[in-house]
Amino acid sequence: MHRKIRMGMIGGGPGSFIGAVHRIAANIDGQIELVCGCFSSNPEKSRETGEALFLPPERVYDSWQEMLEKEAALPEGERMDFVSIVTPNHVHYAPAMMALDKGFHVAMDKPMTFSLDEAIHLAAKVKETGKLFLLTHTYTGYPMVKEARQRVLRGDLGRIRRIYVEYPQGWLYNDCAATNKQAAWRVDPNRSGKAGCMGDIGTHAFNMAEYITGLKAVEICSELNTFVPGRLLDDDGAALIRYEGGARGVLMASQIAVGYENSLKIRVFGEKGSLEWLQEEPNTLIVRWPDRPAEIVRTNNSYVSGLSAYNSRIPAGHPEGYLEAFANLYRNFATALRALLNGEHPTPESLDFPSVEEGVRGMQFIEAVVSSGETEAKWLKI
Repeated sequence: MHRKIRMGMIGGGPGSFIGAVHRIAANIDGQIELVCGCFSSNPEKSRETGEALFLPPERVYDSWQEMLEKEAALPEGERMDFVSIVTPNHVHYAPAMMALDKGFHVAMDKPMTFSLDEAIHLAAKVKETGKLFLLTHTYTGYPMVKEARQRVLRGDLGRIRRIYVEYPQGWLYNDCAATNKQAAWRVDPNRSGKAGCMGDIGTHAFNMAEYITGLKAVEICSELNTFVPGRLLDDDGAALIRYEGGARGVLMASQIAVGYENSLKIRVFGEKGSLEWLQEEPNTLIVRWPDRPAEIVRTNNSYVSGLSAYNSRIPAGHPEGYLEAFANLYRNFATALRALLNGEHPTPESLDFPSVEEGVRGMQFIEAVVSSGETEAKWLKI
């Protein structure tokens, strides 16, 4: 197969932040082209977006149901290969299920679904259909996050004892939902689900800790807070986490941390050493030892290899940031999908992207962190 992978999009119309990010990320490596879309529940806005993206009018649809029906009816050489779903949480499950039933592969923003029950059914559908599924936990796409994972899994730090992961933001410090579209759906339980801050960014922190350490969380004790008067979902919270193998963790997420932007940070402490990574300085990984100076590990230098090198694009010293990390997920997904379409087995490197299993884990985290926050019997199983 000598052509680009064809992508359709549901959501991502006027006022959408993440839709444009998905389109940029998918386009960076030149492996994917956008061929169709339903960009809004408002047909006029959907057509407006399609026109701005220079799509043929007949491939811009008034509803996602129409899009999936009509794309499936097209000849194999014309229809999309996969759909990217970039809608609010309550419009994840139904289009994903229908897309899989129609024979399409799926990429989707996180958290995966509105509820844990939906996540479990979606995971079963992915397994039943055998289709590829990408969940865009963006931050695991950074080269230095992959370097951290490699160092932990090969035993550089010894047995992991303690994990600290935090994600403070400040953009929801006041009642801005009336004027900010992105805030409005995130603080609405009918569109976001049962969690606010923890569902939006706490899931990123949770996923980061499990990805880097390779350890699954097994129990959680949490406190969730809602500081802005009248807000219906949490805008701040913290959790103690027990991991398999005896490691212990602390997770903090807040969207009322005034002055903070996207300060996702993780520290992992083992028997022999520790490491630290900060999203706002993504090209640097700090590794510390008890008996020698700390290492400053930088993206795409000669001393990094494996997944870290595979997911770097440009010479050392040139910043690789959020869009490149996002693009790594799409590039790997597209490479794996191309292999499948060619009747080949995807390489392990190409399969290095979050999938439906991480989606279920994220929904299990939301379920447990909210339930623990509501009860005095604090320790709950994940």
